[in-house]
Amino acid sequence: MSLTFPDYLDLNYADGREGTAADYPTLEDKLEKAVAVTTTALEQYERPAVMWTGGKDSTVVLYVVREVAADMGVPVPPVVFIDHFEHFDETEAFVREWADRWDLDLVVARNEDFARLGASPGDEIPLSALGDDTRRELDRLGYEGETVVLDADSFEGNHLLKTVALNDTLEARGFDGVFSGVRWDEQESRADETFFSPRHDSEKYPPHDRVHSILQFEETDVWAAFWNYIVPDSVEGYPAGHVPTSIDDLPDGVEPADLPVSPKYFEGYRSLGTESGSAKSDDRPAWVQDLGASAEREGRAQDKENLMGRLRDLGYM
Repeated sequence: MSLTFPDYLDLNYADGREGTAADYPTLEDKLEKAVAVTTTALEQYERPAVMWTGGKDSTVVLYVVREVAADMGVPVPPVVFIDHFEHFDETEAFVREWADRWDLDLVVARNEDFARLGASPGDEIPLSALGDDTRRELDRLGYEGETVVLDADSFEGNHLLKTVALNDTLEARGFDGVFSGVRWDEQESRADETFFSPRHDSEKYPPHDRVHSILQFEETDVWAAFWNYIVPDSVEGYPAGHVPTSIDDLPDGVEPADLPVSPKYFEGYRSLGTESGSAKSDDRPAWVQDLGASAEREGRAQDKENLMGRLRDLGYM
């Protein structure tokens, strides 16, 4: 792996190594670091992009990118949304609505093999119906079946529907630095990440860097950023710092659809994945739950969570 790729970059790939959220004790400290990382990225990369799921973490990343880009007088990079065929309808609607409101260049990444077949979640698909590239990816995983089930939460499905879709987009668009909403505290396999993380092994993925501008955030910090900055800056007249305890607690004249907050969080989801692989943590909105009482991703499909290290080695987020 070459740490000089691309040769026009001058980055400290060790920045953040052995770091923790405690190194940034206040929300302002965390935001200041996010701004610094984002500024460096927008200065250094020639073709940056932002991975955006519509979830809380990637929305904080996108907010900071938009703010810094405005201050620098540069365009907001394209935003990549991975369509793995199993999103909540509300998630897709949210992404398209706010991409329009924020005038984003939305790039939808999907595995076109499965799109071409019109496949749906749970379908069992003969490998013979898939293209050479997709079958080659299955060979890389050591897969020996003659069919594969369309399931974005399985090891094979996650790789084909998310990682391969992302890698195809990276290659097609030539993105060299990709912002991602990874946090140190979110998942064990991400605890050792750095702010600028090289992905230069061309045998695994199109060479690029991941930019992790909110590594230093914890779940509570993410929601604090929403109610103190993201929502007030996006909704005219919204009082900064007002944290609604329910839909009924929103300011007069403000509806959930007015907020850059996925409606699933109001329903009690703390972490959003596939429709079949996500579960509510509580009936209360995510930000008013006891966030220390259970793991944030406890409601996500755990087979995939247990394989996260292997998936990330293949290029997953």
